Amino acid sequence: MAMGAAATAATCFAAVSPSSSRRRISAQATSPWAGGAEELVRSGAVKAVRPRDAAEAMGAEGFRLLDVRPAWERARAGVRGSAHVPLFVEDDDMGPVTLLKKWVHLGYIGLWTGQAAQAFTKMNDRFLDDVAAAVAGDGKDAKLLVACGEGLRSLIAVRMLHDDGYRNLAWLAGGFSKCVDGDFADVDGESKLQYATVGGVSYIFLQILLLLGVVK
Repeated sequence: MAMGAAATAATCFAAVSPSSSRRRISAQATSPWAGGAEELVRSGAVKAVRPRDAAEAMGAEGFRLLDVRPAWERARAGVRGSAHVPLFVEDDDMGPVTLLKKWVHLGYIGLWTGQAAQAFTKMNDRFLDDVAAAVAGDGKDAKLLVACGEGLRSLIAVRMLHDDGYRNLAWLAGGFSKCVDGDFADVDGESKLQYATVGGVSYIFLQILLLLGVVK
């Protein structure tokens, strides 16, 4: 009985939560900034760093972690000492079109991910300025390991930063979702880094799976 429930929960979690999250982030990644980001990684212009190698990159190689997730994800779990500059910020426009988008977002995505209709987001127009302020003193020579939940938003950020003149860039391949315990030593928040993107009803499924030992 318990195993049947676990299998059902696992199927629901896999089929609903991550795919919803990927659809949301993939839609964001259709931004013109995303074009060519993969080529920067393939060519070596931007270094791909696996989560298990992040500690070495941040230690011996001197990279600073730049977390580009929205505030709600970072509040669940964040790496202590990292810079936080969200690539997407809350859209506070109260026009009728935006309000309709917010409620559609709540119905199709928000309930599963835990994002309220008010948390409908837009591109952060001040992203580059905010990064410049966060790395003041190092300027465009700053060594930045750019990270997000699943590695897609950070690709957009990497492309934007590279086009703005940053040349010491690294990308956390697969994002925090590919982390395991111990990849980052100092983590603050109520969740594990690898689960911080999960919220809402999908978070309840996750807690069931954790309780049943289906996931660790």
